[in-house]
Amino acid sequence: MDNNQLGIEAMQKGHFEEAATAFSQAIESNPADPVSYVNFGNLLSAVNELEKALKFYEKAIEIDENTATSYYGAGNVYFNQENYNEAKNMYEKALRKGLDNGDLHFMLGMCMLQFDQNRLALPYFQRSVELNEEDADARFQYGLCLAQLDLVDEAMKQFQVVITLNTQHADAFYNLGVAYAFKENTVKAKELLENALTIQPDHMLAGHALKIINENENK
Repeated sequence: MDNNQLGIEAMQKGHFEEAATAFSQAIESNPADPVSYVNFGNLLSAVNELEKALKFYEKAIEIDENTATSYYGAGNVYFNQENYNEAKNMYEKALRKGLDNGDLHFMLGMCMLQFDQNRLALPYFQRSVELNEEDADARFQYGLCLAQLDLVDEAMKQFQVVITLNTQHADAFYNLGVAYAFKENTVKAKELLENALTIQPDHMLAGHALKIINENENK
C-alpha cells in the first residue's frame, strides 16, 4: 500500500498525525505528484487549517492545472471562509476539468443559494441527487428549491424520500407537514409536524405551524 492510501485510511480513522506523516512521505518520494498535495490539503481542511490547505491545493494546480480535485478542495476552503464567489469559481473549474460527482454539484447548488438564486441552484441539486440517490442532505435541498419555486408536488416527493433515508430528519418532516397543510390535508400535516417535534422538541417552526393548524380547527 502506498503512502497516499495509508494517509487516507489514517484520516478516515481520525489519526491525523499519522496521516500527515504518510502524506509528507508521499510528497518527499514523488514531489511531482499533485495527488499527494491534494490529500495533504484535504487533511489540513479537516483540521480547519484552511489557509495552509489552500497553499497545498495551489501547489497541486501549479504542478498540474488539470487536477480537478485541487479546484474542488480550494472551493471548499473558500466556501468555509464564506467567500462564495471564489468558491463558485473553483467549483466551476473543477467541473470543467472533469470532476462530476454528487458532492461537487451539491456545493455548486449551495453557492447559488448564497446568492438567492434558487432557480440556478435547482439543476445542481437535481444532478447531485441523480449521482448519489441516498444523499439525504442533497435531496432535502433539492426539495426546498422545488418548494420555493412553487413546485409543491415535486418537493413533497423529495421530502418523502428524505424521511425514508433519514427517519430523524426533523426539517424534512416539518417541510412535508407544511406542504400537506398547503394541500389542506390537516390530518397528515399534524402527524408530520408532531413527528418533527418528537425528533426535535425545540423545533420552533414546527411548533408554530402546529399551533396555527390547531387554532384554525378550533374556530
